Amino acid sequence: MLKIEIYDTTLRDGAQSEDISFSVEDKLRVTEKLGELGIHYIEGGWPGSNPRDAEFFKKVKKLKLSSTVVAFGSTHRAAHKVHSDPNIKALLEAATPAITIFGKTWDFHVKEALRIPLSQNLELIHDTIAYLKKRVKKVFFDSEHFFDGYKANPEYALKVLEAAQSAGADCLVLCDTNGGTLPHEVERIIKEVKFQIPNPKSQIGIHAHNDAECAVANSIIAAELGASQVQGTINGLGERCGNANLVSIIPNLKLKLKLDCITNEKLTKLKEVSRFVTEIANLRHFKRQPYVGDSAFAHKAGIHVSAILKHPATYEHVRPELVGNYQRVLVSDLSGKSNILRKAKEFNLRIDPESPKIAEIISQIKDLENQGFQFEGAEASFELLMKKAMGLHRKFFDLIGLRVIVEKRKEGEVPISEATIMVNVDGKLEHTAATGNGPVNAIDNALRKALEKFYPKLKKVELIDYKVRVLTAGKGTSAKVRVLIESGDDTHKWGTVGVSENIIEASWQALVDSIEYKLLRG
Repeated sequence: MLKIEIYDTTLRDGAQSEDISFSVEDKLRVTEKLGELGIHYIEGGWPGSNPRDAEFFKKVKKLKLSSTVVAFGSTHRAAHKVHSDPNIKALLEAATPAITIFGKTWDFHVKEALRIPLSQNLELIHDTIAYLKKRVKKVFFDSEHFFDGYKANPEYALKVLEAAQSAGADCLVLCDTNGGTLPHEVERIIKEVKFQIPNPKSQIGIHAHNDAECAVANSIIAAELGASQVQGTINGLGERCGNANLVSIIPNLKLKLKLDCITNEKLTKLKEVSRFVTEIANLRHFKRQPYVGDSAFAHKAGIHVSAILKHPATYEHVRPELVGNYQRVLVSDLSGKSNILRKAKEFNLRIDPESPKIAEIISQIKDLENQGFQFEGAEASFELLMKKAMGLHRKFFDLIGLRVIVEKRKEGEVPISEATIMVNVDGKLEHTAATGNGPVNAIDNALRKALEKFYPKLKKVELIDYKVRVLTAGKGTSAKVRVLIESGDDTHKWGTVGVSENIIEASWQALVDSIEYKLLRG
């Protein structure tokens, strides 16, 4: 079975994404996580380009990794001899067991960007690789713009590969640098390359960008055709539209093509690593991301749920557990009996499959969603709805009165938000007030301040996220809104929802559900 080596460039190519900036500590943490996933090669950066990457290569030596850390750089400059080029010196000073060098393959770039003869470019590539190969264990050659170069001048593109191979390159990586090559073109060109170089001394690799939304497909085709090194980034991070997404490529290679890349045990860490990198990059998780997204194995329609309860393969292409994900059943106006029974099981609620309560819950869901409620991001509110229908809900307090004041005294001054609240807890009145950085935050602070003396566990609850969505377009400021709130404590996070034409009322509904959920949960 063909062994596929996974080469990750999240810390270099991925870091070139818009709005992403990894610190040295960020890069070290991601490196450790990539090692846990079983990535074979981790490209740490370009040591000659900035002090941050140079520091990373010094500190990464202290990590205990099964992966090989790789330094990245260009061929030596035409104006320098290879042994005196500052970039080459920096690459060697990084002291990594492998180095990746990129060189121009498209004659258009050689003429317009480097402005040197085509023959001299071949010399730069050969001399650089030959020089490094005597000093490090492995040297990989990124054949930059290979596919565009091959389409423009196939004879010269092949000469570039031959120059790198004759110099001792361990892998010839075919790069779709502009990301515009389509899968049928990748297939044709790789087949032609294999015909022209029938017995390569070097491995063949693939490095695809995603500008035509084909990076994953192009990478898989290359692997099918014998490429034994596949490069990409976690979550497809990268400049412009990103790089080939390893989070999709790895399970496709492992589960679909049955190619040996990482172990089954490592594969179960895929979702964990995907989310870790997203958090470090300070991005939102893409819920519809294949394999690892929250929606990847989420089922909403009643017919689908009924089928997966009988056999998951009816609507799931792989078992979610294989990639560290899990099956979810959503609740909506498409819900049927199967959804309700499945959610009851998730919530550890016992309900008779023939109970009339099920029809009552379904009817209530459809009515609420017609009003604008949405429970897919607010499962705590749905659990409360089910418990109320089943007589398992307890009311912890009654609202007597609530008032919110937002005062802005003059231009340039931050508005003051204050909430005053009166609640009844088991016959005892509590009247209090609190401020916040906005009216909803003030209400949250005041409500918990009023209840904490009765329910101390609320001190651990915090409001994590708050979203507002306008539901009725064209009504301006009188439009109905939906508020989704995410709350959490030391061990758990939960979502709640509220809907109203009044944003304060919608927020109140979601806040009350959040607190009641915590108190019922314990």
